[in-house]
Amino acid sequence: MIIRRIKNIAKQRGYIVYDDPYKLNIWGIRANSTTPNSFDDEIHVFTNIGTPQKPNWAYWVFQITTDPGTYWLSNPSNSKGTAILKPGQFVDTYKIDKHRGKYYALCQRLKKVTVIRDYDRDAVLDFYNGKEDLGWHGINIHRARKVGETYTVDRFSAGCQVFKNAADFQFFMKLCELHRKVHGNKFTYTLLDKRMEFRRLLKKITIASALVGLVFGGYFLIKNE
Repeated sequence: MIIRRIKNIAKQRGYIVYDDPYKLNIWGIRANSTTPNSFDDEIHVFTNIGTPQKPNWAYWVFQITTDPGTYWLSNPSNSKGTAILKPGQFVDTYKIDKHRGKYYALCQRLKKVTVIRDYDRDAVLDFYNGKEDLGWHGINIHRARKVGETYTVDRFSAGCQVFKNAADFQFFMKLCELHRKVHGNKFTYTLLDKRMEFRRLLKKITIASALVGLVFGGYFLIKNE
């Protein structure tokens, strides 16, 4: 099952997977692409809605961007260059707070994160050529437009993790509110660049005889580990 595979990946990298009931695991999967301005990445959100002794995993996948849009690549707000979040696990780094004072999202408020500074002001994402910068960069997890879907990133991300679909984001925030009620207002975010590997696993799971698909709030619920 996919949860077992994720745990193997986490073990290899020294990452945490939370088994605590209703504690969210939030994993961003960056696409194998250097073309900016597209919502071509994914965020995988999964949580145990059973017990530690008998896990019952709920799993959702949403379209996002993990990269800045072309506007900010060409017009960086920081003199060092535009921020691209470095892959890694950021434990207890996020909390529910207002994004730019406008609406509630997951915001980088509790710990520093490392970004790669894309400093050449062109429209190509430089994941490996920039300089690392550890700090309070405001790399939040938020939405693009208030309603509907957004098809180009443009100014919606200067390095944040941004949802394409407003309804998906609203559902995500409901999950975050449940997490907060049970576990407090701190969240871990994990970013990988292995999306294709996850997509192959998801395809296999959908045709596996052991899969039990149930509709949960308009999204698929995958039961058992």
